[in-house]
Amino acid sequence: MATLSEPRPAMAEHGGSAVKAYGAHAADKPLEPLAIERRRPGPRDVEIAIAFCGVCHSDLHTVRSEWDGTLYPCVPGHEIVGEVTALGSDAGKFKVGDTVGVGCLVDSCRTCSACEEGLEQYCTGGFTGTYNGATQDPPGHTLGGYSQRITVDEDFVLRISHPPDQLAAVAPLLCAGITTYSPLRHWNAGPGKKVGIVGIGGLGHMGVKLAHAMGAHTVAFTTSQGKREDALRLGADEVIVSRNAEEMAAHAETFDLIIDSVAASHDLDVFIQLLKRDGTLCLVGAPEHPHPSPGVGGLIFRRRSIAGSLIGGLAETQEMLDFCAEKGIVSDIEMIPAQAINEAYERMLRSDVKYRFVIDIASLAGTQAAEPDVQLPG
Repeated sequence: MATLSEPRPAMAEHGGSAVKAYGAHAADKPLEPLAIERRRPGPRDVEIAIAFCGVCHSDLHTVRSEWDGTLYPCVPGHEIVGEVTALGSDAGKFKVGDTVGVGCLVDSCRTCSACEEGLEQYCTGGFTGTYNGATQDPPGHTLGGYSQRITVDEDFVLRISHPPDQLAAVAPLLCAGITTYSPLRHWNAGPGKKVGIVGIGGLGHMGVKLAHAMGAHTVAFTTSQGKREDALRLGADEVIVSRNAEEMAAHAETFDLIIDSVAASHDLDVFIQLLKRDGTLCLVGAPEHPHPSPGVGGLIFRRRSIAGSLIGGLAETQEMLDFCAEKGIVSDIEMIPAQAINEAYERMLRSDVKYRFVIDIASLAGTQAAEPDVQLPG
């Protein structure tokens, strides 16, 4: 298991840090050891030694160019937990030795109405993703958390207050946690509300835990009878096998909110019919192919809504982390070395993980790239 006190890497002559990482050179290539560069902290930067990085389904979609615009070499990872190892001259929010996290964003325009409201994820100028986002750092796009270190503006660094033995399981909160927390908060999940969570995977298992902790009557939807007991263990008050028409019909028009976390194309109408008048079906899973178009009648005759939600802003993500620390909430994880990432991707496609892979970044110490993959300036 990684510690939070690894020695700092040697500095390149120009002032950057050469670090080990895992990534891919092309959509049809496996992930492999890479040598990349991290910038020396600027005035407002925080340098972080990464201890753990969660593995998100978005990582797989991006690496394999299943979404448009992947830039290579691609180093994924936006569920990052580590230790502050250096600070810029004007950085004052953290100190060396603090345990911190980095989620899906490392910058935004900071001036649009969304940014001014603390909704950086909806930045109209386009936020900078933790990986595959435009940057002046080599190689011209951001490289993520499957790496030993990262340097991030302090405004996009989050404070972690969970105990040290939970840090690996905290990492997925930086994406899976906030992706489900944000819509639960926005639609006021809590006592007196009936909330459904569709899919018991990386996102869905966090949705069940969080909705239950907020006090909502929480119902888990799964296609697998075998997940019923696990869903109850996670905090569900009830479990519905969505392939069972009788179970589904028994809950018609009873839900205030249903959060759909499934990252595969499927029929939305069966869930729309379960909503109360003015209920909302919120989509947080991003499928490779579009969902079939839902029928209009189920919406207009009950004033129901289909909505979407994207991660969360920095303030809300910090709120989520603090809430989870207070309630003792972490993700259910399986720890892997970086060398097992390709197998983990294949298992993730088969839903063969309960419920999030997390990379022990200490495992990178023994890797060796054949040659530098991002050339350091001479």
